[in-house]
Amino acid sequence: MDNLTVFTEFLLMDVTASRELQVLQGVLFLVIYLGALMGNLVTVTVIVTDTRLHSPMYFFISNMALLDLSSISAIVPKAGVNSMTCNKTISLAECAAQIFLYSWFVAAEIALLVVMSYDRYMAICHPLHYGLIITPSLCSQATAGSWASGLVYSAVYTGALFRLPFTKTNVIQQYFCDIPQILRISSSDVQHSVFVILAVSVFFVLVCFAFMFVSYVNIFSTVLKIHSVEARSKAISTCTPQLAILLLFLISGLVAAFSPIPKKPSLKNLLTAMFYSMVPPFMNPIIYCLRNREISAALTKMFNRFSELQSKIKKTKT
Repeated sequence: MDNLTVFTEFLLMDVTASRELQVLQGVLFLVIYLGALMGNLVTVTVIVTDTRLHSPMYFFISNMALLDLSSISAIVPKAGVNSMTCNKTISLAECAAQIFLYSWFVAAEIALLVVMSYDRYMAICHPLHYGLIITPSLCSQATAGSWASGLVYSAVYTGALFRLPFTKTNVIQQYFCDIPQILRISSSDVQHSVFVILAVSVFFVLVCFAFMFVSYVNIFSTVLKIHSVEARSKAISTCTPQLAILLLFLISGLVAAFSPIPKKPSLKNLLTAMFYSMVPPFMNPIIYCLRNREISAALTKMFNRFSELQSKIKKTKT
């Protein structure tokens, strides 16, 4: 039997060897992360502190913000620090943890998008039964089920991906532990089991998106039948942010699924990975703040209170 090298750490490859560009890349990563961190935390804070937003829809939105914050936190801080310090290595345990956490939050987000589409379907298509069906206990159970289903999927997927040692190479042509890259350097036995899991996952994801598609078709067909312009505008304003986020999530998922696995680092592959790992968590709070009237009003109210508090503090000091 030939001697095999079992790798316990991976080497992450940068697009450029220039020290200045690597630092610039790290600064860009951290700026995007801080923007996503602030946006999602503000969304959660506004929903929690404003009693007018204590409804099932905003409860789901706050959980979506927490998932977005968690998914980007699993990848970007480590990648940003690595770029700024020119550290290209990541341990096997860190890589497994990164994939486990990212898969967990993304899978939970898909499940929560299904729950949110059903919530809007009941609110608009069956408003008389909404309060009887969408109860606080059901909301809590559905949200906990979304988080739990993502956790189970991530545990099974990560366990299958890392169940055998890596002996081919330890070079990852990406700035983080990208799943296609890990799959590329894994053994053939691991690839076979992971592909089976992926096939089952794709089937369930397609079922989820089919359910969401049918829900939104029914929603907009019902909205078009509403005679009141004000009621129609209000119904559309509660659906369009979720639909925009769903489309952004779908586009980023398609980009991640159909992009070729890079064999060497390039600017195109860097931008592609940034698009599906950073753009949705960064853009989602912006979409909600711009397209949802209630959140925009609550946000304006919160900033006005903060400004008044600052003014009072200044007056007391003088």
